[in-house]
Amino acid sequence: MRAPLSLLLVLALLAAPAAGLAATPRASLPDIEDEVMCLECGTALNVSTSKVADQEREFIAQLIAQGKTKAQVKAALVQEYGPRVLGEPDDGGFDLAAYLVPILVALGATALVVLTARHWRRGVRTGGAPLAGAAAAGPALDPDDARRLDAELEAFDR
Repeated sequence: MRAPLSLLLVLALLAAPAAGLAATPRASLPDIEDEVMCLECGTALNVSTSKVADQEREFIAQLIAQGKTKAQVKAALVQEYGPRVLGEPDDGGFDLAAYLVPILVALGATALVVLTARHWRRGVRTGGAPLAGAAAAGPALDPDDARRLDAELEAFDR
């Protein structure tokens, strides 16, 4: 009874590191290409057709063949080609504006919509009269026109 249990325990311990290695995601060229820029034309590497883009793809393929992870490949690309190669700006300094400007524009647009809606609602409540009251605020009807209007409304209600 002890032998099968110990054998099972040894097999479980041997399989544990293999399971940990299998859980690590392998880097692939298509996965990295859309996050890296071509240095020559400034477009994403996955759409670039320049010779420099081909050299970058070869460099990435070599790193993947060495078993590097996605983060290691990106770090090697930055070391080889500089920070311009990454498809996202740095998170500090002037490049921080690339993150902040869209957020500020969205907040400003939201504030504009809210303020416009409040102004519009306030104008309808206080300054604007409802449609039925708008007729009363206009010039008075001639008595003949008022009688004719009353007669037509009575005929319409029948």
